[in-house]
Amino acid sequence: MRIDLNGAPVETDAPTLAALIEERGHDAASVASALNGAFVPRTRRAATPLSHGARVELLTPMQGG
Repeated sequence: MRIDLNGAPVETDAPTLAALIEERGHDAASVASALNGAFVPRTRRAATPLSHGARVELLTPMQGG
């Protein structure tokens, strides 16, 4: 299916947000996630299905000073 990931169209077979995070090689513990503009807590990602056209944001906190 085609989704929008961080503003770019991508093809994925991931059925859930958790699977997408793993598929893309992100460390699930260190990213924040949103689906269609709504924050998704880490504990809900495995139960959050993706659908064609979904808008997903994956954000990694920046460190430094």
